[in-house]
Amino acid sequence: MEKRGKIGVFDSGIGGVTVLKEIIKILPKENYIYYSDSKNNPYGEKTSNEIRKRCDEIVKYLINQNCKVIVIACNTASASSANFLRKKYPEIIFIAIEPAYKMVHDYSYEKPTLVMATKSTIESEKFNLLLKKYDNHKTYLLPCVGLAQKIEEGNETQIKKYLNENLEMYRGKIENVVLGCTHYPLIQEEIQETLGKVTFFNGAPNLANHLKNVLEQKNLLNNRGSGKVKFKDSQDSEEKRKRFFIYLYH
Repeated sequence: MEKRGKIGVFDSGIGGVTVLKEIIKILPKENYIYYSDSKNNPYGEKTSNEIRKRCDEIVKYLINQNCKVIVIACNTASASSANFLRKKYPEIIFIAIEPAYKMVHDYSYEKPTLVMATKSTIESEKFNLLLKKYDNHKTYLLPCVGLAQKIEEGNETQIKKYLNENLEMYRGKIENVVLGCTHYPLIQEEIQETLGKVTFFNGAPNLANHLKNVLEQKNLLNNRGSGKVKFKDSQDSEEKRKRFFIYLYH
């Protein structure tokens, strides 16, 4: 058994790779196991109970893999399951992603803002408390039903068609875009092409810094050797594995 354990990261698919990339930038010596639940993707249209059940099963797997901390790298899973998991597994450190709406409040408050997220995230109590606390009263909420699945499938034609149909109305009206799903940074350039010049807000860098601080405080940092990344997919998809590592090291 490893003395300091692994960092477990999970998402409804491969979108959480955008979170893992930020973590590896500042914690390159850690060992990681990434769980992609592509068999049950997307989470955004599932009920909270369905999502909690899947998250619980994934967490059990990651605990058995000797994870010292578990990162919920999916906004939908975080919104519906983070509190549930923390109560059920009080001995485990959970670090949960959330839409970077507070960053708009801190750095770009006056500018009109579009929050792109799954329907489940936008309707969640967790996000609505965040919105109520930091609302700039110039915010549009866009539940991007089906977008994460199109990104997961990697169909560029369908992604561009979706963005043109759903974002064109905001072109020239928006200056900030909150990427409220970890899949969305994978198509940031395509979003920019549709909306024009905008500033993106993504919660992954802040999560990575928070994770490092927590590991330092608990004396759990791994300072030896070079880190490794293990990939596990619930569908055992070799195609997903290949795309995951292309995104990770691109």
